[in-house]
Amino acid sequence: MEKANQSVVSEFILCGLGNSTEIQNFLLLPFSTLYLMTVLGNLLVVLLIITDSHLHSPMYFLLASLSFVDFCLSSVTTPKLITDFLKENKTISFGGCISQILYIHFFAGVEMVLLVTMAYDRCVAICKPLHYISIMDRQKCIWLVLISWMIGFVHAMSQLAMILDLPFCGPRIVDSFFCDIPLVIKLACIDTQTVRMLINADSGVLAVTCFILLLISYTYILVTVCLHSKDGASKALSTCTSHITVVVLFFGPCIFIYFWPLSITWVDKVLSLFYTVITPLLNPAIYTLKNKEIKNAIKRWISQPMYSRGNF
Repeated sequence: MEKANQSVVSEFILCGLGNSTEIQNFLLLPFSTLYLMTVLGNLLVVLLIITDSHLHSPMYFLLASLSFVDFCLSSVTTPKLITDFLKENKTISFGGCISQILYIHFFAGVEMVLLVTMAYDRCVAICKPLHYISIMDRQKCIWLVLISWMIGFVHAMSQLAMILDLPFCGPRIVDSFFCDIPLVIKLACIDTQTVRMLINADSGVLAVTCFILLLISYTYILVTVCLHSKDGASKALSTCTSHITVVVLFFGPCIFIYFWPLSITWVDKVLSLFYTVITPLLNPAIYTLKNKEIKNAIKRWISQPMYSRGNF
């Protein structure tokens, strides 16, 4: 007799975004295009910031870090989603499923903390401009990014530790396009209510804390700008609104899925698409490609000779 804690399921079956072949063929091109745009957009931002000396500042260092994380986050689930459009049987190995869970929570955790760090950077730049250089020096920026990665790693490992020893011996159909923890733990052969509560609390504390800190930061920025400069209030409002939009699109689905889980499958799938596919595409557009300095860097990069672009 096998031990109770031994997993006998070697692979899971993903339902994807739909069972209809026509729907999957229709979605293949749009999602392939979205992923290509995400990869090119984020890598372009990273490349520009590395190679252009005009962008060697704390703000752009954080933007480059965000773009790299977005590239990694989108690459965890989207390539598998795209290739599954071409398959009738969408399977993923047990190890592949665990890896998806690990890397999704790792990169999502890094991004949450990194977004808070970027809001702090903007808060210092706008509210204490004379002290910005001394507060946000190079060493502090590096440490803030390292802390983001460390928190993401700890968060991912804590999530993984709670599900790794669960026994999976029966059902193996995951009704989504990737291995999301709330759906995977439902397939365990034991009562997982306690584990589910711990996982929700772990993810919820990180997501809600970062979300509240972001709202406080952007609110403080808006209040400060409105009190000191009426002319800059509209510009600050426009900038903060676009940033908050991305924050809501990223944090909203995460908080909703873990704190208010629904049995409506298509709603969960749509919400999951926002933080795994849509937000990594929007970030380079809203945070960087609308930025005047980034636009000038792109013009400089295009105008320079082809052979010199690789000289970092």
